[in-house]
This record gives sequence, structure tokens and C-alpha cells, in this order.
Amino acid sequence: MTHPVDVHVGKRIRQRRWLIGMTQQQLAEHVGIKFQQIQKYETGANRVSASRLWDIADALDVPINFFFEGLQPNGRGETEFKVPDNAPIDLLGDKEAMDLVRSYYAIPENQRRRLFELARVLSVVA
Repeated sequence: MTHPVDVHVGKRIRQRRWLIGMTQQQLAEHVGIKFQQIQKYETGANRVSASRLWDIADALDVPINFFFEGLQPNGRGETEFKVPDNAPIDLLGDKEAMDLVRSYYAIPENQRRRLFELARVLSVVA
């Protein structure tokens, strides 16, 4: 049975890999493993070791804590995920949301800020 933390870490790997336009094969080559192993990590089927996570973080250009953002212990020996009230349950698995984020970061920074302000105003009006 998969552990919720392994599933979350795998989703964060997939999210970051996808956002920077890297394939599973490219990530696998960078860390010295087969792409099938990356698939297993991304689904949470296999647990990522600390040293492998370090290599993946380096390849994806993120700090190690990136993979654990959104996790929070609940005091009962279980792990809960912090999700904003208005966000879909699985934002990381929502292809439309990921397409939007990827497109957003492809926009030049000054235009991106203006688009962000527009989106903020529209969300308040809605």
C-alpha cells in the first residue's frame, strides 16, 4: 500500500518536471536511472530514497523542501494535506491548472504581473 507522503512527493516531482518541460526520460538520464523508475516515483508506487530525492531536486532545480510543501502532520500519526479552500482537491493532478501555470510562466514578467492583477480582480468580482 502506498503511503500518502510518497504519493505527494511523486506528484510534486511530476508537477515540477512538467512545468519546466522535462520528460521522464530526461530526468531519468540526469539522475542515472531508467524512466520507468521515474514513473513509479511519480505515482507513489516506489518510495524515493533521500539521496535519489537530492539528485532529483538538483535536476529539477528546486530545494528538497519543495517536495514536502503542503504536507502537515495532524497529531494522530497521520499526514494531512493543506489545500486552500477554493482550490480543487488535486490541483497538482489537474491538467488544465498545470497548463495554465505553465503558460503563465512563459509570459514575460512585466506582462505576467499585469495578468495576475487582472485575475485577482476577476476572482473578487466572481
